[in-house]
Amino acid sequence: MDIPALELSNTSIQSYPSQQWKNKFVGSASFSKEIGCNFGCISLSENLDEKAFKGFNPTTTQLLKHPLAMVALVPREAALFAAGAIAGAAAKSVTAPLDRIKLLMQTHGLRAGQEAAKKGIGFIEAFALIGKEEGIKGYWKGNLPQVIRIIPYSAVQLFAYETYKKLFQGKDGELSVIGRLAAGACAGMTSTFVTYPLDVLRLRLAVDPGYKTMSEVALNMLKEEGFASFYNGLGPSLIGIAPYIAVNFCVFDLVKKALPEKYQKRTEATLATGLISATIATLLCYPLDTVRRQMQMKGTPYMTIFDAFPGIVARDGVVGLYRGFVPNALKTLPNSSIRLTTFDTVKRLLARSEEEFQKIMEENRRQKAE
Repeated sequence: MDIPALELSNTSIQSYPSQQWKNKFVGSASFSKEIGCNFGCISLSENLDEKAFKGFNPTTTQLLKHPLAMVALVPREAALFAAGAIAGAAAKSVTAPLDRIKLLMQTHGLRAGQEAAKKGIGFIEAFALIGKEEGIKGYWKGNLPQVIRIIPYSAVQLFAYETYKKLFQGKDGELSVIGRLAAGACAGMTSTFVTYPLDVLRLRLAVDPGYKTMSEVALNMLKEEGFASFYNGLGPSLIGIAPYIAVNFCVFDLVKKALPEKYQKRTEATLATGLISATIATLLCYPLDTVRRQMQMKGTPYMTIFDAFPGIVARDGVVGLYRGFVPNALKTLPNSSIRLTTFDTVKRLLARSEEEFQKIMEENRRQKAE
């Protein structure tokens, strides 16, 4: 927009108050000259902004003619949040059978007893056991609480991440890699704490054939074990989420920077990089997840992390800490692929919708000027 009354700075040192402009010194060591940056900044209040662009907004007819532009009417943060929630729910549903198998493998030793059954159960055995006892639906048992959990989990995590990013910003307003990792770790712990009871309900529903609904599990836990049972194993979860996110982000950044520039923005390269970083992070942090799961079980003998680690190793050996690792690793690929692909698709869709919206506004502005 042309603004005739706008006066820019010039090269004269005294033509403007020095505190309003960032000056630049040019020259050599023996002679230097201070010049203005020739930059003007205008701030419009919300009301002025609305008045200035009210006449340029697309009409209903234009939006119907260009439906893609309608997406630009949705706030970007809300659109990305919705996409994340949908992607997370879809990924959880697709990989639910592998997650159910992993949970059974992780908790089999504790449920069967130390001497009543063999110490471990294999992937094929767990797969066959579910199909034999519960049928096809059994592979998705406990998935509904997990899908429900994803929605508030994503919302809390997104809000907390933005808040922590501001907290960890440097004096220059920039966020370092360490600060970003710290913000992600804190956001992960915050969202885990808020939604942890749903995770406990999902576990109980998935591994105990006596329960049919979430409400039945919740009421029974309150009656027999008290409210504190909803937070059994919270310690390992909070401790485990921080290094997991830190390792995941660090490996992702390092691997992506090591790629040739022409591959850094390609979707398949991002998918492969995310898979590598998630696999390494899972390999390092998986024992804490096993400890957390066994502390969540009803009648667990473990009250603290320090009880659980030696107890699991004594009963099942070091391998017991990695029970269910294979199905967990196998579900990483579709999980990461669905989530990243959905996000990339939505981001491209948002960019195209914003471009379409701006084209319509520019056309309206030009017609009004004429």
